[in-house]
Amino acid sequence: MNFVQQIHAAASLNNSLLCVGLDPEPAKFPGAWKGDASRIYDFCSAIVDATKDLVIAFKPQIAYFHAQRAEDQLERLMAHIKRVAPQVPVILDAKRGDIGSTAEQYAREAFERYQADAVTLSPFMGFDTIEPYLRYPDKGAILLCRTSNTGGNDWQMQRLADVPGQPRLYEHLARLAETEWNKNGQLGLVVGATFPEEIARVRELAPTLPLLIPGVGAQGGDAAATVKAGWREGAPIIVNSSRAVLYASSGEDFAAAARRVAMQTRDSLNAAR
Repeated sequence: MNFVQQIHAAASLNNSLLCVGLDPEPAKFPGAWKGDASRIYDFCSAIVDATKDLVIAFKPQIAYFHAQRAEDQLERLMAHIKRVAPQVPVILDAKRGDIGSTAEQYAREAFERYQADAVTLSPFMGFDTIEPYLRYPDKGAILLCRTSNTGGNDWQMQRLADVPGQPRLYEHLARLAETEWNKNGQLGLVVGATFPEEIARVRELAPTLPLLIPGVGAQGGDAAATVKAGWREGAPIIVNSSRAVLYASSGEDFAAAARRVAMQTRDSLNAAR
């Protein structure tokens, strides 16, 4: 299956719209593991084991591993997910954006080294920065579109005077991703849960694309408003929660607590459908 098919299959199998983000911060680890970066794999694999039947995807954030010199632990974690939850696609949150041979190397990193099923990308430099990732026909490329940070307004909300109708930048990107850029049906879009009106607008412009929606939980995004704005039958949304799940408890019961929060979040998303 390609990435989009994997998302549909995982959504059906686990009855879920929830993606658990894997953003390991050793300073927040439980008990004797606190502050110990060598325990990143142990912590994240325990979260995976506790939630693998509740999620539509997992999303490791590459910076949290690179900053701790834990690339080898990320490789082990990716292999672990493939082994214990082969039905759950993995999105490598890397937000890469570069041209030519450099983009080719980033694509190799994501899809060959780490065996990700999809990767997040910054499309600011144009389609030629996206195209190298599309040479992997079973993989997904998820483009930053309307992000959850307030600084996204600096660019994403600006109108394009040279484009008919003068759409905002994020609207123009959503339309391109749905149409001429999406040559092999591999693209998705990142839209923040903190802007439900913009989620609805992106869904209007990109009615078939998977939407990766961060910001539910610790960032304050509302689950019901997110689902109402973005979910449509046959058009998947991937609603990410990271800190609220990972750090639900600072004790030895951290994995069980993560499962409880993940189940509650999954159920609240499903109730909003």
